[in-house]
Amino acid sequence: MQKGRTLVLSVDRDDDLGFKAQIECPVIGREACLSAANSLGLADPEDSDLNAIFQAVQIYDELQGKGEDVEIAIVTGNHMHMIEGDRKIASSLEKVVMETGSSSCIVVTDGAEDEFVIPIVQSKIAVSSIRRVVVNQIPNLEGTYYIIKKLLNDPKVARLFLAPLGLAMMLWAVAYLMNRPQIATIVVVGGIGIYLLYRGLGIDELFEGFVNALRTSLRRAKFSFVTYVAGVLLVIIGVVMGLMNVLVYYAEVGILIYLLIFVFGAVLWLALAGVVSSVGIIIDSYFYDRQNLAKVVVFPFFIGAIGLITYGASIYAITASNIPEFPYTAENALQYILIGTVGGLICAFAGIGIQYLVQKYLASRRTAELPDAA
Repeated sequence: MQKGRTLVLSVDRDDDLGFKAQIECPVIGREACLSAANSLGLADPEDSDLNAIFQAVQIYDELQGKGEDVEIAIVTGNHMHMIEGDRKIASSLEKVVMETGSSSCIVVTDGAEDEFVIPIVQSKIAVSSIRRVVVNQIPNLEGTYYIIKKLLNDPKVARLFLAPLGLAMMLWAVAYLMNRPQIATIVVVGGIGIYLLYRGLGIDELFEGFVNALRTSLRRAKFSFVTYVAGVLLVIIGVVMGLMNVLVYYAEVGILIYLLIFVFGAVLWLALAGVVSSVGIIIDSYFYDRQNLAKVVVFPFFIGAIGLITYGASIYAITASNIPEFPYTAENALQYILIGTVGGLICAFAGIGIQYLVQKYLASRRTAELPDAA
């Protein structure tokens, strides 16, 4: 017989329990899990997580019938935000392990998506077995149509598939309204490509993180809310200035030169947006989280350094391409790239120096507070 208590763990990564049945998790104990399953079944009898919970209860009963020391629990994530959900699963599982005193667990899931959290579970408790519950379906045309309909009603699936389809149709219509049907295909493919890069490179998660930070700073009345808003406005100005530069210096050149012209017009505004936003973070850290002040104080210096170097490099590259009416000559461009590089390095070294002084200051404060604490 296995030593130690075994935890039968049902994982609901997309939090159907909370989203559909308003059940607070973690749920611990056989009766509590059955009650949660009944609530979910009444809210959505066709949810596959329902089968996973009953499978977990069955495993719990089998092991208990064999005389093993066993406990059962359900942990859930977040219905819309996978990163926040995985963090919630980690903290909930830590609480479950502490309350039950389990030394190993059997993970029960309803599909491959939930099994992505296995490494998270393994970081908190040893996994001795994994059981996936597969619901039998009749593979006919009506059943396939119903499954597709259910998927499209899911907000996550709708955002992933319906959004790019709607974007493509909208761009196609706009191209025809502008009497430019010949560019419709280019516009549609370009729009979908931008969307796929937005999702594929994780920019959507960065954007969600920024929105969450903005919401948190507003709710807690932090100064960074003001600088975040100012940073957003500066980013908009930078994008507009970059696009205007592309129109002003338009020529028959490659897409790389267009990108460099856009960077030339936008980079200083974008760098200023980053500096302004990071100043708000530094001020908040000084007042509310001084221990992390040394980590964030270097942000504006590094952002400024990247902006200066990029600005000089873009000028040099554009002049080398002989763009008509560009305001810089080859001689000026060489000066600008040297000034930008040297200025960026000085800015970066200044940030490192200030970070060192801040670390030294915080260390001296901690040392001074030790006798008082004693």
